[in-house]
Amino acid sequence: MKNKWVRFSIWAVLYVLWVIWLGNFWWLLGLGVIFDIFITKKVHWNFWKKRYKEGEKHSSWNDWLDSIIFAVIFVTFLNIFFFQSFKIPSSSMENSLMTGDFLFVDKMTDGPRVPEHPISMPFMHNVFPGSLKPCYVEGVEVKYRRLKGFSGVKRDDYVVFNFPHGDSVLTRLPADDYYTHVRFNGREYTERTYGPVLHRPSDKTDHYVKRCVAVAGDSLRVIDGEVWVNGSKQKDYKGIQYSYTVVTDGSSINPRVLSDIGVNTGESWFSGTVPGYPSMFLTAEGLEKVSKLKNVVSVTPNLEQGPQEDRQEMLMLFPFTATGWTRDNYGPIWIPKKDATVTLTADNIAFYRRIIDVYEDNDFEVKDGKFFINGQQTDSYTFKYDYYFMMGDNRHNSLDSRYWGFVPETHIVGKPSVIWFSADANKPFPRNIRWNRLLKIVLKQK
Repeated sequence: MKNKWVRFSIWAVLYVLWVIWLGNFWWLLGLGVIFDIFITKKVHWNFWKKRYKEGEKHSSWNDWLDSIIFAVIFVTFLNIFFFQSFKIPSSSMENSLMTGDFLFVDKMTDGPRVPEHPISMPFMHNVFPGSLKPCYVEGVEVKYRRLKGFSGVKRDDYVVFNFPHGDSVLTRLPADDYYTHVRFNGREYTERTYGPVLHRPSDKTDHYVKRCVAVAGDSLRVIDGEVWVNGSKQKDYKGIQYSYTVVTDGSSINPRVLSDIGVNTGESWFSGTVPGYPSMFLTAEGLEKVSKLKNVVSVTPNLEQGPQEDRQEMLMLFPFTATGWTRDNYGPIWIPKKDATVTLTADNIAFYRRIIDVYEDNDFEVKDGKFFINGQQTDSYTFKYDYYFMMGDNRHNSLDSRYWGFVPETHIVGKPSVIWFSADANKPFPRNIRWNRLLKIVLKQK
């Protein structure tokens, strides 16, 4: 390895393989840089690093600077093409993925996206810490393109993706869904009260993690809280949980007992009017354990029955029309597939309007009951991308595709592969560290 030609050959081969994968052969010009770094050494490429003369004392500050810059470049390269670290911010995936889990997300399986905003601050996603100021250059954009992956998104996979409704953000309520506020309160009132509105490109919206319950071409239905896809009931995965009303003899359950069972005590509260817990989120295993507690009288699932025409429910659930669906009795709904063609009607346009207009970047209008795409009247549409339907494993505490619709393939980031750290915010340090979840592989956990 001390031979400069051997080192050059190794790096040149790796670089050529990367260029082939990238699919842009203009990058082969970079071989000249690699040749100069190892062979001719005419250009001082790492200009920040001082070149010492023989016997000259080294500057520790300059050596540290060189190490830091190398680390930033190397980790940024890994983040873009291979792995990236994320933190689970909410309980929508409990008890499969827990609030406070730190994940490494694998981008190789689905294929990494070529950065659509290449000029961006390292280790930041969309804003500078503590502000809403963009941490990327907005005027420099590259068209969406995804590199070749191993397999792609499959049914029942855990998936990290960009929030589809995150393209518009209220500055006073940045974590809320802008479109939900508009449906309930009107655009003018919403923007006047909670605005101004920030607009973000699809690759810079906030990250979500859910389970993909249906892929492109599937037909999905939720019956009494249970997911059915193409006429078959979804497997009962260990981490899936629902909300239950737990009636007790008038006494509360010891919080430590609930925590040992796996209940998130921060989201379960005792009410003397029940008496008991009006909403306790339990897995099948947790349900069995809570039902056996001595002071528990009954446990009843909090299922929303249908059909109903409640206006509030209609405005909350996709496609935001009078379907009569509820969160627990939802569908049937077909998941759009690339190259599939649908006939557009007044009854189904609500399902596809945002796809046509926003996700696939067309000029869509409705005039006198007729549909116009890019100025041309039409009664059909052929999809450009595949779409997915995502749901949280915490089925009664998850804002998912039931509330904002389909996830385009352009928004897919990757799959959680390893939990490298996990901490419970409801407990003090060091008892908050979940030692049993450290370095836990989640890629095949289903």
